[in-house]
Amino acid sequence: ELQQLKCQAETHVKKQTKNVPYLSLEILHDNSVSFLIQCCSDNEDLFEGYDSIVGDSSFLAKLEDVELQMRQCHDQQTPNACEDDLSDSVLAEDFRDSPPTALPSSQLEFQKAVMTPHKSPSRGAHNTSTPDLMNPRPAVNHADLNVNKPPPKARRSMKDHLKKVLIDNAATSSTVSKTVQQKEAVMTEEMSFAMQAMESISAEQDLGPFFGLPSKVKVLILRLKGIQDLYEWQKTCLSLDSVQQRRNLIYSLPTSGGKTLVAEILIFKELLCRKKDALLILPYISLVQEKVRGLSSFGIELDFMVEEYAGSKGRFPPVKRRNKNSLYVTTIEKGHSLVNSLIENDRLDNIGLVVVDELHMLGDGSRGAILEMTLSKILYMSKSTQIIGMSATLGNVGDLQTFLNAENYTNDFRPVELKEYVKIKDSIYEVDPREETCFSFSRLLDFKYSSGMQKMDPDHIIALATEVIPQQSCLIFCATKKNCENLAGMICKYLNKVFLKHKEAEKATLLGELKSSGNGSLCPVLKKTVPFGLAYHHSGLTSDERKLVEEAYSSGVLCLLTCTSTLAAGINLPARRVILRSPYVATEFLKRSQYKQMVGRAGRAGIDAMGESILILQDKDINMCYSNLLHDGGRGLFSLVLSFIGLKITTTVEQVRDFMKGTLLSVQEAQVSPERSLWDLTVESIDTLKQKSLIEVSADVNNQSILQITRLGRATFKGSIDLSYCDLLYRDLSKGLEGLLLNSFLHLVYLVTPYDMVNQCKPDWMIYFRQFTNLSAAEQKMATAVGVPESFVARKAAGQSVRKSVDIVVVNRLYLALVLYSLLKETNLWDVSDRFQLTRGFVQTLLSSASAFGSSVLHFTEELEEFWAYKALLSELTRRLTYCVQAELIPLMEVAGVMEHRAKQLYNAGYKTLAHLANADPQILVQTIENLFKRQANQIIASAKMLIKEKAEALQEEVDDLLMLPSDIPSL
Repeated sequence: ELQQLKCQAETHVKKQTKNVPYLSLEILHDNSVSFLIQCCSDNEDLFEGYDSIVGDSSFLAKLEDVELQMRQCHDQQTPNACEDDLSDSVLAEDFRDSPPTALPSSQLEFQKAVMTPHKSPSRGAHNTSTPDLMNPRPAVNHADLNVNKPPPKARRSMKDHLKKVLIDNAATSSTVSKTVQQKEAVMTEEMSFAMQAMESISAEQDLGPFFGLPSKVKVLILRLKGIQDLYEWQKTCLSLDSVQQRRNLIYSLPTSGGKTLVAEILIFKELLCRKKDALLILPYISLVQEKVRGLSSFGIELDFMVEEYAGSKGRFPPVKRRNKNSLYVTTIEKGHSLVNSLIENDRLDNIGLVVVDELHMLGDGSRGAILEMTLSKILYMSKSTQIIGMSATLGNVGDLQTFLNAENYTNDFRPVELKEYVKIKDSIYEVDPREETCFSFSRLLDFKYSSGMQKMDPDHIIALATEVIPQQSCLIFCATKKNCENLAGMICKYLNKVFLKHKEAEKATLLGELKSSGNGSLCPVLKKTVPFGLAYHHSGLTSDERKLVEEAYSSGVLCLLTCTSTLAAGINLPARRVILRSPYVATEFLKRSQYKQMVGRAGRAGIDAMGESILILQDKDINMCYSNLLHDGGRGLFSLVLSFIGLKITTTVEQVRDFMKGTLLSVQEAQVSPERSLWDLTVESIDTLKQKSLIEVSADVNNQSILQITRLGRATFKGSIDLSYCDLLYRDLSKGLEGLLLNSFLHLVYLVTPYDMVNQCKPDWMIYFRQFTNLSAAEQKMATAVGVPESFVARKAAGQSVRKSVDIVVVNRLYLALVLYSLLKETNLWDVSDRFQLTRGFVQTLLSSASAFGSSVLHFTEELEEFWAYKALLSELTRRLTYCVQAELIPLMEVAGVMEHRAKQLYNAGYKTLAHLANADPQILVQTIENLFKRQANQIIASAKMLIKEKAEALQEEVDDLLMLPSDIPSL
């Protein structure tokens, strides 16, 4: 394409300047040199490194040597010898042996002409001074040629001829007419335009026929995803001008419409064609792990890195790679920290593309505020970074377009037709917008309920579910976690015993794995429901249990899940029928976006001809996405102002105001804050940060007020610490240094116990007292030092009044610290949950939150010199909290998606290191590990390979940095 564009440009230039005299160089008696001159473009150095006319090794000297050999051959009248000499001449040998990369393009063309027959229209097919090396001509009778031949004329050497022409050219008058000057100006302008066009194309190299990508990408998509061809809307979206010209884009489609594949193709183009890094922001840790696992195979095949940033994983700043590009897959929180670190190290321009999945999360409380901060900084700091947002249909997408300066593409495509129904008593109505009432009667529900069954199941859930299970799948969304468990148990009570025979062996295996994952303990509800092919799915399950349930449902071992709304927003588990039991999520009325996500799970592409949803709600509210920077007292706004002062994006109040004009809050100022202007909010935020001693004001040489971050402020934004308790964390860490307990993890665990979980747990005082008395004397002394004496716990356990005031936040925090401490010592989540009478899901969430908060506290202490002692201690503690398993399993659990149960299986089967996994045979792995499918085995192996590759290259980059010669070495 580049060559074609260049030819078109040159043709156009020649038309515009057809009367301009060109100085030509022709050597009429030597076609090879004529061809060489003709092959060169006007602005190309013909001889490049071989342009010495006098030097023995120059190109002209070699031509002269060839000519000399020809003369000697002619004088000796030995034609055959002449031909042999020419065939092995210096010129031929030079072009045969020299590496092509050492020659300019014109000489490459000349070499090609030497090695292949060159036909001239005006002269004979073999009439050339350079022999045809590949196709030697037939023997010629030179005696016949010499008959009646006149004596040869003296021939000027090629070197002299070239010199003469160059001198004549130099001596040519430079006087040209005004017309010629104008035409030359046109030529210059046209060539400039052509060069700009070619540069714009070369900036994004077209590597192949699959939307600019190599065909290998299409083959990989078929092999790894099973996708043969793209949907029409996907092809249209990838061909949009905004995509081709790298403008920001928001595209929205129904759930399961294929949005993710478009994003992945765009990511591949960024990594492979533009050679830039890419950032993919996802809402949940489980989605990050699933995506890392799925894309690692592509990374191995296409030679790019896939790096996980979730929980406590991720390096800040990321490893700077010279030879490879990286795809950073992050949660919302980690994505914000990553962008901050890149800005601070002046590397944000390395990110060529940012993809945000579930863009409507901008309207989700504090997490929405963090996402808005991230995007605002990217928009302000990097004009070359493209932002792509994916979302369900939004009511106010125009606001997001203004905020992101983006275009919008929407389509109502679904790969499987969705039919939506509403059930009222025993009648089912189809949702039909064409009808005046939006509903049309469909059918009566056919069921035979006993009086007892009618009382237990007034919503007729069993009748609706048994129309599709066990041959097809069903999801039932419930308002609360307890409803999920109760409903699953109730359905099993009335199911026919024939359900027990369906995939009986596979269900027995699943029960065994669930029991093994709990170290011998098995949830009584799952023990009852799994034999019937049913299970519940919510945050009360452990990570291992959730993984096993999801895999069993995906493979058809389980046919029905009762679940909360989080499943709809998480991993993709489609069903033939989706039932919404209640129009509420907890105590809040269901939003349109939540409803669309739930019913969007209906219909499995490639399996079902259509999907069905049955609900009992009136769909009247419209999903709107509003800025959440003012959520919870404006904490998001305070954090945003602090971070861009800390990153030196802004240093004055006026610059802060200019930055704020680029936020979603600015776009929605009238709706979100009708009473106070954006300017008032900004000034108020700056004042609040001053009061908290997070920023300070100084004067520059011109006596202008400059905003600067304090040490505490820098530690707060570097650690991504919530501003509402950054000062409390500082006091706790300072107090801890006065008597830090080092012969136990308890003190450090207390310091990294998340503040935001303190109010989610009310202690059982008898349990509290028993655990307190089991502590060592040193540990009890530490508890007293932080503010929880044994006498207080004993009085509370005995039901007595407490006269001395105690900080209840400290008391609750220490209780949670005891839970975490027990986990670190025993690593058995089931036993710890029973001991403290807490749900498994809560303990799992506490552990994940503590791991993430521990990482934040570590970054916080790294910025404050007085906390130097915490650095090494917190690094090891965070690692232990991240995995909370026996030490030998940690390397295996570094692989995305490998939980404790799977790690134990792998370890017991002999796969004890990352190297073992990376070099495993997937077929042997499937045969060795129970309930492991080929696709999962391939993903585990690819993830292990990617981790080893990442670690090896990080070490190699370190070696290269050490060996690199400094550019600023002092010299004389």
